[in-house]
Amino acid sequence: MAKKYVVRLAPDERQQLLSLTKAGKASARAVQHANILLLADANADNRMDKEIAAVLHVALRTVERIRMWCVTEGIERALHRKPQDKPSRTPILDGRAQARLTALACSEAPDGRSRWTLQLLANQMVKLKIVDSISHDTVWRALKKTT
Repeated sequence: MAKKYVVRLAPDERQQLLSLTKAGKASARAVQHANILLLADANADNRMDKEIAAVLHVALRTVERIRMWCVTEGIERALHRKPQDKPSRTPILDGRAQARLTALACSEAPDGRSRWTLQLLANQMVKLKIVDSISHDTVWRALKKTT
């Protein structure tokens, strides 16, 4: 049966993949996908998908999928994961809420306190109706980002 997606790597693309596999700086997934593309290259090895799967100890469907991604979306898509279109969880603090939190943390501490605590900041954010609820850990992570 003829292959639906035939990978044909240009010499510079092949060299890029070879250097990726030998450098030791890329993720194991990217190296494995690069090896799949190198073996599937019609201009060089042009092995069958079953052979590639057996040699690299991956599923046949993985080889087919990598080949398809390379032909339809390019080498970068075949090597790296596609970023999520919609994050799994929406962030509690958007840019505006983050700015309000930073301003609040830089303001004077409440009466009877020498400084803001994380729990006080979290409670104040809820009291000011900036967010519905927030934990002191989230406040800590947000302030850590802004230093």
